[in-house]
Amino acid sequence: MFEGKKILITGGTGSLGSALTKKLLETDVDTIRIFSRDAVKQIGMKEELDDSRLRFLIGDVRDKARLRMAVDEIDIVIHAAALKHIDVAEYNPFEAVKTNVEGTQNLIESCLNKRVKFVLGIGTDKAVSPYNTYGASKMMMERLLVSANNYRGESEIMFSCVRYGNVFGSTGSIIPKIINQIKKGRKVTITDPEMTRFNIIMNEATNLIFRTIKNSLGAEIFIPKLKAYRLGDLIDSLMELLDYHGDIERIPVRPGEKFHECLISKSELRSAYENDQDYLLINKYEDRTEPNRSNSFKKIGLDDEYASDKVDLLTKAEIKEIIKNSGLISN
Repeated sequence: MFEGKKILITGGTGSLGSALTKKLLETDVDTIRIFSRDAVKQIGMKEELDDSRLRFLIGDVRDKARLRMAVDEIDIVIHAAALKHIDVAEYNPFEAVKTNVEGTQNLIESCLNKRVKFVLGIGTDKAVSPYNTYGASKMMMERLLVSANNYRGESEIMFSCVRYGNVFGSTGSIIPKIINQIKKGRKVTITDPEMTRFNIIMNEATNLIFRTIKNSLGAEIFIPKLKAYRLGDLIDSLMELLDYHGDIERIPVRPGEKFHECLISKSELRSAYENDQDYLLINKYEDRTEPNRSNSFKKIGLDDEYASDKVDLLTKAEIKEIIKNSGLISN
């Protein structure tokens, strides 16, 4: 699938970009260009991986001229760059729009201009019925990428997305924060123990991306079938694994934060399909996709939204096993 291919990863020094890079280096890929603003992380990544197929480009998706240079002769773009923290986006909405919306449009126009073959956007559950600035900006990212197929003319370029929740234990997520609080002997902070979140580990996220690159026909959103967990069960599991018996402090819910996340809204069910591993949303403007999906995807069986409070919940034993396997508390 990747033999001889040249790949660009925007936001390539982040948790996902780093994991994707390591996995791609196990294939016979020709070149991987890492595009990001963080020179320090690029230097660290270059020293860690030390592979001649890697290229490190300093740049920002807000800079269209730089993007045009970055995508030159590229076959596949994985668009992971984003301003992605809810509270940061709420306080800096102009910046969220510039990066997540205008940056995506810059990338699309650059890829159309340079005849890239495939562009994949990394979406989020926050984009479904968005309740915060981050979610609204990522909803626009999805719509821009899916609708970009209407601009391709005679070109063979395809644009698609994946959509999932926070990767378990990723940088900036709740798990490293709680582990840090416990190790420093501080109070463990929690908003509401009844909150639920979808669970996906990094390997599942990268596998979804690889499946999408392999199977996409363009103008689609691929969504994995996932379980979820209660926030209270996650906190209890971490405290038990770390033998922590300190205090727990309830804190207010952050502005824009949902109690339960959603990966497919009720309104989207009409254009949703499924197979054993994934759900698939098809852009109705791209009628060519539906006949080709008849053998691998069937009409979705859900009659309500695909939300984190409506799927099977992980037990505390299952959560503990995931935490142990993640290596997050090895030290």
